[in-house]
Amino acid sequence: MRKDAVDLEILDLGVMEYHACMILQQDMVRERVADNTPDRLLLVSHPAVVSIGKSGGRGDLLVAPEQLQERQIGVAGTDRGGKTTFHGPGQLVAYPILKLERRDVHAYVHNLLEVACSLLAEYGLRGELRPGTPGVWVNGRKIASIGVSVRKWVTYHGLALNVSPELANFDLIVPCGELGQPVTSMERELGRPLDMKEVTRRFTAVFQDLFDYRIRETSRYPKWLRVAGARNDDGSGVHSLVRGLGLETVCQSAKCPNIGECYGRGTATFLILGRHCTRNCGFCAVPHGVPEPPDASEPERVATAVARMSLAHAVITSVTRDDLADGGARHYVKTIRAIGRLSPRTAVEVLVPDFNGDGNSVAEVCHAKPEVFNHNLETVNRLSPLVRPQGDYQRSLRVLKQANRSGLATKSGLMLGLGETAQEVREALADLVQAGCDRLTLGQYLAPSSSHYPVVRHVRPDEFGEWAEVAREMGFSSVASAPLVRSSYHAERFFQERPPAAGKG
Repeated sequence: MRKDAVDLEILDLGVMEYHACMILQQDMVRERVADNTPDRLLLVSHPAVVSIGKSGGRGDLLVAPEQLQERQIGVAGTDRGGKTTFHGPGQLVAYPILKLERRDVHAYVHNLLEVACSLLAEYGLRGELRPGTPGVWVNGRKIASIGVSVRKWVTYHGLALNVSPELANFDLIVPCGELGQPVTSMERELGRPLDMKEVTRRFTAVFQDLFDYRIRETSRYPKWLRVAGARNDDGSGVHSLVRGLGLETVCQSAKCPNIGECYGRGTATFLILGRHCTRNCGFCAVPHGVPEPPDASEPERVATAVARMSLAHAVITSVTRDDLADGGARHYVKTIRAIGRLSPRTAVEVLVPDFNGDGNSVAEVCHAKPEVFNHNLETVNRLSPLVRPQGDYQRSLRVLKQANRSGLATKSGLMLGLGETAQEVREALADLVQAGCDRLTLGQYLAPSSSHYPVVRHVRPDEFGEWAEVAREMGFSSVASAPLVRSSYHAERFFQERPPAAGKG
């Protein structure tokens, strides 16, 4: 054990597909080997899957793979030690990414098992260890399995504790190579339901204590995410103008890290259709709630602000209004036309919601001829249901494709650091290209609060640079890729100024 406690970054990933989590761990191991990150503890639950370790094989399956498929249970080969086990909902899986300073793998495995035993003791259960057979037993039944890997003295994979999984799934395999081995769970032994969040909290506390860690707040940013100070009197002129006209900006509502810089440059991204969003995405700081009816005077007030600020390029976005039949499309059209009247040389970029996939609403906005039609994909296909459950990955692609076919310049953005893999990012970029999107923003996801979707990792600036090169090679004409890039950050640089199209709107 260490003499002085050191940092531990805890990442609760929620539900994550097994293979994607394995790739994520491998990426984190490389970062830890290079000393670019602290030690980490990943906490996750997997969709139903049978994982087969280095010592296991298909012979550990007691039913045909087709039967597993019928039950919607996947099968995944893995590079961890051990044989075959089952993962699924109700199981707490812990993957420590630790640098073993003493290079003692046996001591590490023993300590990890002791974490499970200590946690069980807090619930009045006596965990037992069996020499030569890794795992934890309670009353002669296995309750936790372990399988680890080590690369250059950095650990990955780890421990799976049965809190409340469907135990019948273990009858489909030879668990850990032990035929006839009874398996149990904490809920079964205690005879009462358990709160998984509370079990997770206790687990992390015990882990911290036994491994001599202090918890590192995941909101602590690396140096490249430190935001530069604002200029021009902190943009007080913009703030006063916006407030005086009774307008909202996404800069404030979404807690954008660039608000000082943008206000200081005399620009802002206007938020129309109210302050409350009808959706409650896991990444967004805009308040969720019941919105007010659209304000008929808002388009004119936005246009007044654009004219007074002498903006060459104005960005208009909104909350999502699923309560409106057209999703707010007509309000966008009125705003575009009002800007065209009061500030005819201003290029207009709209950053729109998906309008619930309603093609007529998308067509209305396109017909108003904004110079740029922006709709964010936000994240990769796999993570989309977790990050924005009321949105839809394919629906967003259809919206962009329709705008492109209308002859508009189309733009979209992805957040990185949510747990996506490199292959998934490539696939998302390819999907955007296929949809006709030719302008792209890539930025670091920053969780607005501890209750939002967690930051899985902080992507280094050089990696953002590499993604910019990849995107350009794939066909994007304009790419902004850096940690603090946001959808409308320096949006004017994406657009070469030209006179607005005749008859706009």
